[in-house]
Amino acid sequence: MASPFALIAAGRTDSGPVRRTNEDSTLVDVYLRLFAVADGMGGHNSGEIASRLAVESIVGFVSRSHDHSDFSWPYGIDSALSYQANRLRTAINLANRRVFRAAESHDDYTGMGSTVVSMLCGPDSVILGHVGDSRAYRFRPGTPCEQLTVDDTWVVAMMAQSDADADADAMRDHPMKHVLTNVLGSKEQTEIHVAEHSAQAGDRFLLCSDGLHGVLSSEDLERLVSAAGDTPDDTAGRLVAEALARGSRDNVTALVIHIGAAG
Repeated sequence: MASPFALIAAGRTDSGPVRRTNEDSTLVDVYLRLFAVADGMGGHNSGEIASRLAVESIVGFVSRSHDHSDFSWPYGIDSALSYQANRLRTAINLANRRVFRAAESHDDYTGMGSTVVSMLCGPDSVILGHVGDSRAYRFRPGTPCEQLTVDDTWVVAMMAQSDADADADAMRDHPMKHVLTNVLGSKEQTEIHVAEHSAQAGDRFLLCSDGLHGVLSSEDLERLVSAAGDTPDDTAGRLVAEALARGSRDNVTALVIHIGAAG
């Protein structure tokens, strides 16, 4: 088996200039090689609870399945996915179930939910799992910034049905561009997107909430993330500060992962 590549990572989050609470949650666990950003929603501060429950559920299952195979697969095995991808898929399914049941059990939590984007690193690849519009990007030297996730939004769904470039331009400013079509906790079972991507020394990955990518372009992200010599903490802090300076009125979260040479 290949030696796993080295990882360093850090996340920064800010409630922004408008919201009283920060409904984003982050997870950085280099030991488990697991990272996540969740963006909660709902009244009575339940969005904060939804994102926290989502992250707790994901790390809980990945931790239980880390060193042994004596655990249950309550959502079965998808034969089209690798073992590691099935771990992440199950973890996100469990997160959805936990948020959904919490919303059903408390009147104040009715309608709460959360997006999530998560990354589990294998020895020579990364597995991404996401629901909603929190995103993952890869930055590889000599290659343009790559958005690795597709938003679960009304605008993306409409664009998928249209072949007209003019429609795509109009959709960018559409009043429903932030309307989500899929979140954790809205129903007992939800669609989870899981994919495996190559990784190599020198790659940098960004997981972020829409408070960040909603105001920073791919070119902005590439400029800020690809700066030589910066630590993940430096980069995450600069990303959040730039998003706020550009007028983001939402909670803003950036989680940056650097891939190093295999040990």
